[in-house]
Amino acid sequence: MSTRSQLLAPKWYSPAEVAALLGFGLSKVKMKIATGELRSVKDGKYRRILPEWVDEYIRDQVERQEVA
Repeated sequence: MSTRSQLLAPKWYSPAEVAALLGFGLSKVKMKIATGELRSVKDGKYRRILPEWVDEYIRDQVERQEVA
């Protein structure tokens, strides 16, 4: 593996990639995007999610559990 490929990290994820990262189904990720629980941007006909938005979603979920 080259050094160059090791340094490249995704700048954003597709909903399918986020579903795999979180262990969710694709429809659940799409629902969370539609309700605003998970931020995304539209890039042409595609939705994209920044890695920090995935982290933000996880942080929000943990905080909700701690309050409850």
